[in-house]
Amino acid sequence: MTQDLTPEYTVPGIEREAAGRLIGVLRLRLHALNDLHLTLKHVHWNVIGPHFIGVHEMIDPQVDRVREMADDVAERIAALGGVAQGTPGTLVAERTWDDYSIGRADAIAHLGALDLVYTGVVEGLRAAIKTAAEIDTATEDLLIGQLRDLEQFQWFVRAHLESAGGTLATSRAHTEEEAAAQGAELG
Repeated sequence: MTQDLTPEYTVPGIEREAAGRLIGVLRLRLHALNDLHLTLKHVHWNVIGPHFIGVHEMIDPQVDRVREMADDVAERIAALGGVAQGTPGTLVAERTWDDYSIGRADAIAHLGALDLVYTGVVEGLRAAIKTAAEIDTATEDLLIGQLRDLEQFQWFVRAHLESAGGTLATSRAHTEEEAAAQGAELG
């Protein structure tokens, strides 16, 4: 993203240029959260198999919380003097990841792929927290709270993918398709 996001004004105590940097970071988090809640709904609608109901019902509260997170990030962007771009076109144009690649599939296959999705979202969020820590403790605090929830959601997903011996079925996966295939081996 090369556009200048420096706001005309921002919250007291933060320099405008620093707020612009933070707005840029938050825009990517907004895109990640909007993409994640759509991906979660996609999984919710397209999950099948013997674990269907457990996974189907586990996903909706995650969707609701991720939507709340997106709203919080968008409102923080606005408070900093920025514009919260929440349109699908902006998301697709600015995101740094590919679209979720699994269609109708077994619940455990979806969870395998979803584990990789959560890893990407969590890693991006941790990087955003580092930037926020340099600029604004209020934004850092907001993101840390979201990190706790997202890590918990990933733990819920991983609980379905872990053996009694503590091995994660998808630990060798590098793509969603590989993770889905490795997860499906459990199902």
